This record gives sequence, C-alpha cells and structure tokens, in this order.
Amino acid sequence: MLGILAPVTLRGTALAVVTLMVLSGCGLFSSRPGPDQVAGDFLGKLASGDVEGAAALTDDPGAAKDLLEKVRGALKSAPLRASVEQVRSAGESAAADATARLDWDLGHQRTWSYQAKFDLRREEDAWKVHWAPSVVHPKLAVQQTIGATDVKPALAPVLDREGAPLLAPEQVVSVLLDPAQAGDVAAVAGALGGALGRIDPAITAQSITDGVGKLPAGQVYQVAALRDADYQTVKPAIYELPGVRFTSQTSLLAPSRDFGSQVLPAVRKAVEEDIAGRSGLRIYTANASGGQVEILHEVAPEPAQAVTTGLSRTAQTAAEDALEPVAEPAMLVALSVSTGEILAVAQNGPADAQGPIALTGQFPPGSTFKLITAAAALESGVAADSPQPCPARVTIDGRRVVPNDKEFEKGTIPLHSAFAFSCNTTFAQLAAGMPADALTAQADKFGLGVDFDIPAITTITGSVPPATDVVERAEDGFGQGKLLASPFGMALATATAARGSMPTPTLLKGRETQVDHRPAAPSPTVLEPLRAMMREVVESGTATQLRPFGEVRGKTGTAQFGDGTNSHGWFVGYRDDIAFATLLLGTNTSAPAVDASARFLRGLG
Repeated sequence: MLGILAPVTLRGTALAVVTLMVLSGCGLFSSRPGPDQVAGDFLGKLASGDVEGAAALTDDPGAAKDLLEKVRGALKSAPLRASVEQVRSAGESAAADATARLDWDLGHQRTWSYQAKFDLRREEDAWKVHWAPSVVHPKLAVQQTIGATDVKPALAPVLDREGAPLLAPEQVVSVLLDPAQAGDVAAVAGALGGALGRIDPAITAQSITDGVGKLPAGQVYQVAALRDADYQTVKPAIYELPGVRFTSQTSLLAPSRDFGSQVLPAVRKAVEEDIAGRSGLRIYTANASGGQVEILHEVAPEPAQAVTTGLSRTAQTAAEDALEPVAEPAMLVALSVSTGEILAVAQNGPADAQGPIALTGQFPPGSTFKLITAAAALESGVAADSPQPCPARVTIDGRRVVPNDKEFEKGTIPLHSAFAFSCNTTFAQLAAGMPADALTAQADKFGLGVDFDIPAITTITGSVPPATDVVERAEDGFGQGKLLASPFGMALATATAARGSMPTPTLLKGRETQVDHRPAAPSPTVLEPLRAMMREVVESGTATQLRPFGEVRGKTGTAQFGDGTNSHGWFVGYRDDIAFATLLLGTNTSAPAVDASARFLRGLG
C-alpha cells in the first residue's frame, strides 16, 4: 500500500487532513468509510438523537449507549448541532484524532457550545470512535456523567396599587408522612393532628389516616404545607415522629391564610410566568452517586419584575375585617369610582364555601335596584320632589299585592323621600307605568347586564330582562321579579352613579379588560338628583348608622328569595372615590349589611 495525504472539506467545516488508502495491484480506492466519515456519522447520529446508532460506531457500544442516554436525559433531549472541525491521520496509521464542535440549544435563547476531541481506531479495516467519556465533553471523566439543574430566580411579589405586598415570597415547609416508615400510623396521625389542628382545624387524626389510606403503595402523604413561622411553633411536637419528614421551598403567600381568598389565587395563577422570572441553568459533571463535581456551564437566572394590581391592601383588610363577625355568608366588593380598578373582593368563610359568589353570584337585588328605577323615572320626566303615594300596600293589576316592609305607610311624599324610606309601593307603581324595556335599558347604562373579560378573574354583573307583564314590571321596580345581580354588579352600578358613566373594571395593571359593549351613560339630568337621594338615605332614611363616616351615599335593600319568607340584606354606596356593595345572605333585614358597611368605612379611616 502507498499512503497519500490529501485535503478534504467536510460539511462546510474547517479543512480536514485525512489519509486516502490506494490498493496496490488493482488501482482502486477502498470503499470502506474513512475516519473522517465515521467521525461525521457518529456526530450526526448523536445530534439526531440516535443514541444506539452513535454508540454502534464506537469500540465500546454498551458503555457509550449508557452514557449518551444519561446525557441526553439530563439535558432533556435538547436539540444539538454537532460538526466535525478536523480529522487527522498519517500514513498507514491505524489511529486518527478528531476535533468537533457541539452546540446545544437549551431553550429560552440559552445555548451551550464547546469543542470536543476524540480518537478513532481502525479495527479489522473498519474505523471506530475510541470510546471515552471525554468524547461527550473534555472534562468528563470515567464513572462520571453530566447533570443539569434549573437555577430558580427569586420570586417577584404581587403588589397592591400603592406598592404594598399582596403576595410575597416566604418559605413553606411541607410535612410528609411515609406510612411504610411510621410503624403505628394511627398513633403518628394522632400526634400530627393534635399539633397541626391548632393551625388548620381541618387537619385531624382522621383526615390524615383517611388520606394515607387512599395512597398507592410506596407513596408518601402530604399532611400540610406550613408557613415557616407556623412550622416553628409545632416543630418540637412533630420533628421526631417516626415516618415524618420535611421539605421546604419558597412560595408566594398572602399576608394570612384566607386573605383575598377569592381573588389572590386567581391573580397568582394569571401572572405566575411574570413573577417566576426566567430560570437559569447549571450544567455539571456528576459522580456515580449523582453529586456535583465541576460546573461546566452556567446561565444566571433573570429576575422577574413585580406585578402591580389595582387592589388595595387597606381596602381588602377593611372589607375582610368588616365581614369576619358575620355568621351568615357575607361578601363585599369595592371599586375605584374614577378608574374602575377593583379595590377589594372579600368573603367570609360561609361565603367561601359557595365559591366566588361576590363576583359571580346571582341574587335578587331588592331595593338597591331602586337606583335604576329612580333613574328611569327621573329620565322620563318625574321630578325628584314630585309627590308620590307611599301606602302600606298596593294592588297591581288586581292580581299582586305589594307591601312595604312591615307595611309602613308615609302617605303622599316627594319621590326623594320615598327613595330614602324605601317605599316598595311607590316604586312598584312607577315601574308598572313604564315601557317593558325601560328598566332593562336603564340598568344597561349602569353596567348591569354588561359582560366583561377581566384578566385573571370571572365576573357576572347581573340580568335585567324586559318585562311585558305589568305585575312583573312592578316587581322589578323594587328589585324582585326576575332581576338578578352580583355584589360586583351592584358595586359597578353604584360606581356609575358616582362617576356619571360606567367605569371599566380592571384588576392587573397593564392588562386590558375587554367589554362586550359600551353602554350609553346615564342622562346628566338624572345623576344630580339621584346622588342627592342616595345621600338622603344616609342622612334621614334607612342607613343613618353611616352618618358618622363622612359623605356616604347609598341605598339599602332586602331581597326575598325561595318561598318569600326569607330575605337577603344589601347595602350599596360610595364615599369619595370608593364605591362598594355589601351583601349578607339570609339576614331578613338590611341592618346587618349596613353595620358591616360601617365597619368597612371605619377600617378605611
């Protein structure tokens, strides 16, 4: 044989020098792949994910396949570009060396590039990649593999409108029970239930044993996830229990367990990518036990920016404190009159059990709907000081007897006084004389029936269908009939009365709310007398408990439900830039709703 040196260019890479073998006697080139082609084929199969095919081109396929699979798994099958830079051999040598470029695409615009070198050897006239871990990376040694782990950035907080934290990073400790290691599971569950039940009454010995009983074999049961401060109080009682172990992580938490229970979890879910930032990455050599040996590549995490909401921590706290003493399901929604930003969404425990009813619950609005009936009457030309009958009861169309609350009567009084005293009989008669769609059209101007797509939360304002029947129209006039509204919807209606046009509700700064239609604003001739009527309710009407709290304007309401023997209690109102709606279910009077509203206003300062 005669050795000849000749240059060959491979796949657009750098010039490679290889030896071409000429068979003496026949003058034909060998058809077997040379070291350059084998090096290229090896890298091509590795890049394509054909680990078995790449390993077959080495002189130790078993070891190569095992390590290459581990590396591809550690890097989560990241896309790879691999190219030959140079292959060198000399004369009739049975050895060659190759230099290659490996470029890993790790996602999120992160790459890892490096140069690798490996040997090739000829065995029985066939070239093979001489296997060693350094084929994958020059720093990879025998009995090592590559490991990779995300480097989490610090979580960014979720802030209220004034920069106060609503959700802030805190350490959370998970309490885990491994029944296989616990021995007497019942005894351990009893000890855990006794200690943790002081923090969360729902955690009992029975709940723990029931949870363990539903576990697939070999799994552990998460008993609780505790704030670090709570964990420290129970640690002495549970730390040494058999089968109990602990893990910790950083999570975004509200100031207290139930704070903003119907809005903050939805906010967290909606902005979780924003507050998580972009994870960094650490790639390292790992020993046989998985321990980190040497860092090969590291990408620093990109910290997230805080997310700001329109919520007010002060208003949310005041609303929750206002509802906390109430035994019945209670809820309160507050909006900014000027911007429509949702300031607070509060519910007590009995209301939480029914879901986010402050935002989506549909209830008869009762006499709070007299805001709409009064506006419709004023728009039709009825003056605020026009005399109106307020008898104890009135019969509509000879079929429906409408009474005042406890059948009080006021004789003939101005419309504004009938509003302040909440005369059902007056407003039933007014509505009975209106066109079928008059209240529907007026309610639309105040936002009732408007559909919003607010990022992070679901809301329903209410429903005010046209009433062709005179009796139904009369019932609608004082908020019964087929009318429905949520506390969110009534807070919006009150904000519209204060602002003069419907504000668009928003929750997250920088995320626009979509609205199905933009209603016309209430007539300007309606707003001034309507606001004066709402002030009269507080000064001398049904909500005089609120007189000490500034220029409050509003309307009380009781709303019958079911068979009509029970009713909910409402108060809707505004002061300065805050409009709100308070609803207590099943109280049979509006007085507790007014009292809760007083506590709310007091909490605002």
